Amino acid sequence: MIQSRKRLSMLAIDILVGLVFFFFVFILFPQFAFIGRFISGAIVFFIVATIASLATREIWTRQERAVFQAGDSRLMIDFIDRLRFSYTIEDLIESIQDVLEHDADSSVLYVNAENSYVIYNSTTRIATDPETLVVLSRNFPETWPEGFYLIDEELGLVSDFKKARGFFLVHGMIHFYVLCRYVKVFEPSVFDTMLYEFANFQKRTKTIMQLTAISELAKEWDMVAETQMSFLPQTMPNIPKLDIASYFRPLVNVSGDFYDVIPIDENRTFFLLGDVSGKGLASALIMGVIVNTVKIIDNKEDLPGVIRAIDTAIKSMHLQDKYAVLFIGIIDTKAMRIRYVNASMADPIIITRAPDGYKIKPLGSTCSLVGIIDLDEILQEEMPLYRGDVVLMASDGVSEVMDESGVELGDTDLYLNTVKNSAHKGAKHFVNDIADLVLSYNGDKKLRDDVTMLVAKIEE
Repeated sequence: MIQSRKRLSMLAIDILVGLVFFFFVFILFPQFAFIGRFISGAIVFFIVATIASLATREIWTRQERAVFQAGDSRLMIDFIDRLRFSYTIEDLIESIQDVLEHDADSSVLYVNAENSYVIYNSTTRIATDPETLVVLSRNFPETWPEGFYLIDEELGLVSDFKKARGFFLVHGMIHFYVLCRYVKVFEPSVFDTMLYEFANFQKRTKTIMQLTAISELAKEWDMVAETQMSFLPQTMPNIPKLDIASYFRPLVNVSGDFYDVIPIDENRTFFLLGDVSGKGLASALIMGVIVNTVKIIDNKEDLPGVIRAIDTAIKSMHLQDKYAVLFIGIIDTKAMRIRYVNASMADPIIITRAPDGYKIKPLGSTCSLVGIIDLDEILQEEMPLYRGDVVLMASDGVSEVMDESGVELGDTDLYLNTVKNSAHKGAKHFVNDIADLVLSYNGDKKLRDDVTMLVAKIEE
């Protein structure tokens, strides 16, 4: 190691200078008085010390050149230089292949430890062996502190360079493993520099990706909105004994609200309406995942199972603070009933005709919100349906719209009376009446939330 060589060189020079001083003071010119010998020795000491300092600097320079420019550590320096000017994952991979694999004959595993996702691995036997990743993930989990570490023959931690068979760098959840058999020839200070540049690379690529995403989002926002709309029904299905209509007004181009209508058979129809927390692209992404998850589930009659599948899908995206409230139900026009699970949606109701006018029956919450906390028991409820009943599923953008005094529409008799007075109409007219009420109640103000409704009326 160059540091050891430096220390040995300094020790040798110190001993040599000390011997020269002793020689001049106590042995040479014994006829001189002690003061004279001391002064003469001091002069010679200064001259020798200066020469020794210059000689030491030259020795260090030659040693560093031998190690960093001609020795094995040069390979690590070359990689660091390439890393310093890498701006993308592709740049890093090219540097790995050119320097670490080709020149240094090393194997590399570049891993996101959070989910054990291999970003890159060499084509060598040890790097492609699944057991290698299993052992490394077990020995060095995602909580491993940031820094530089040595690896032994068994892929465990070791502190002695002589026993090391590789090393790895940790920055955040990213682990960068380099496996080779001659770590002992490398200078330790090289790895401090490598860790510094590796951390800078991770920060740099993250910033570039964010800026790129923002740029692309600004350019392609309309495309994102069009893609989101493709997840929603373009037209309502023609289902016997059901009159179905919808209303969708996003606050911005992309929305977190979603809905779907899926016929199961000639008598049973699956309904879905929900709202993802927040606004913008992240909410739109989760909305798309939820709708797609529901579409591909074979057994849609298992409503608690559908909720759990949605919960798993949202959590797998690892988007912080994102969750959904939603309502799913199956209307059976033969059995004249609705089975449903209400995951914290506030406003689904049935408007049913009674001798003294229309009554409202709420479809209360049966489980917690989805995608952020552990789900406990998911209850499935059932309600009878009658000819002429209207099932209204609406996002909170309907009931929570405010007038000038800050009173929410859902808390007023105006809302309840409009719902009851429009229940005799067809589904499309019913939806239009509620939408007109929302807009007029809001006045000239900008809406604060998406407005989404799905209505199913049992034909008489």
